[in-house]
Amino acid sequence: MSGIDYNLSQIKAFAFDVDGVLSSSTIPLHPSGEPMRMVNIKDGYAIQLAVKLGYQVAIITGGKTEAVRIRFENLGVQDVYMGAAVKITTYEEWKKKHNLQDSEIMFMGDDIPDMEVLRRVGLPAAPADACSDVLALARYVTPCKGGDGCARDIIEQVLRAKGDWLKDRHAFGW
Repeated sequence: MSGIDYNLSQIKAFAFDVDGVLSSSTIPLHPSGEPMRMVNIKDGYAIQLAVKLGYQVAIITGGKTEAVRIRFENLGVQDVYMGAAVKITTYEEWKKKHNLQDSEIMFMGDDIPDMEVLRRVGLPAAPADACSDVLALARYVTPCKGGDGCARDIIEQVLRAKGDWLKDRHAFGW
């Protein structure tokens, strides 16, 4: 049983910020100045499973590092939005593209640029180490810090609640 105070059976789509959510909020810099990120393998597994099961998944990030796009496209995510300076605009375009309602969407963010989207979605979520303003908006705060399995936690809970977790052969491969 989920500890999330929301009717998880409504969720049809997941959207995530990257820095501070799918990667830690501390980012090493390559000597060229390019930010480098660590990603969580269990997050990757859950994201690709959600995609295979027909859920819409979006990455909405202000970052512009091509490695991020490659990582999530390799997991099957078709909607990877880079350089999203005003995330609510990108969110609205994605929602319209897939004919989604706010109540059908979970978004996880960790900092000020995520707040407008968090206010709009049905299930606003945050990692444990999100800023205090975001924590105040979140309907669910995962016990995981950014980069430590946040996506896996929320996706697994939604899929379990809907009877989709480990339900068929899609669960046992990449």
